[in-house]
Amino acid sequence: MKGFFVLFLLVFLFISPMVGAVELPSPSLEGEVDLEKVISNRRSIREFSDEPLTLNQISQLLWAAQGITDPDNNFRSAPSAGALYPMEVFLILGNAEELDAGVYRYKPEDHSLEIVKEGDIRGDLRRASLGQRAIEQAPINIVITAEYTRTTGHYGARGERYVHMEAGHIGQNIYLQAAALGLGTVAIGAFNDGDVASLLDIEYNPLYIFPVGYSQEFND
Repeated sequence: MKGFFVLFLLVFLFISPMVGAVELPSPSLEGEVDLEKVISNRRSIREFSDEPLTLNQISQLLWAAQGITDPDNNFRSAPSAGALYPMEVFLILGNAEELDAGVYRYKPEDHSLEIVKEGDIRGDLRRASLGQRAIEQAPINIVITAEYTRTTGHYGARGERYVHMEAGHIGQNIYLQAAALGLGTVAIGAFNDGDVASLLDIEYNPLYIFPVGYSQEFND
């Protein structure tokens, strides 16, 4: 009987969908800063402290990027042509209060994180991004990737334009949410696509990297 229990436990650990999953706190739907003030405060930040972020902050940022805002229709926080949602969002975590360093995939359907790879890869991500220091300085990086065929399968070649528009919508959401939380970010598009995809162990197309953290310097 004891042997059966041990076998059951091992099978459960290997097949349970919750293994490696992190349930995120529910996002706040009421902010303390007026939208107009947030827009006015939005800046691109390229110098960060490595002060850790909280799970609540990470939750809010990822929700702003791709969270479900209409559960009945599965609509998300950023508009998507035909509601096809070609984006996959990844969290490169280096320093947070309640999470281990690693690569995580954001799952909008249940507002959770799925572990992809353990360990701090910020240095490797910096090297794949032409040595941009902000990527290694910031405690987290949000990487926006796309599966173009979800949109081009419906809209043809023009779907690529729609995917890029959607990436812009998501990026602005991240900027504004970061500003509302007293954090900073910068949109980074200069990187080696293949190297970034390899680091994340993905076949999607990387479009954007957003380092996020407490700023040390304001730019543009």
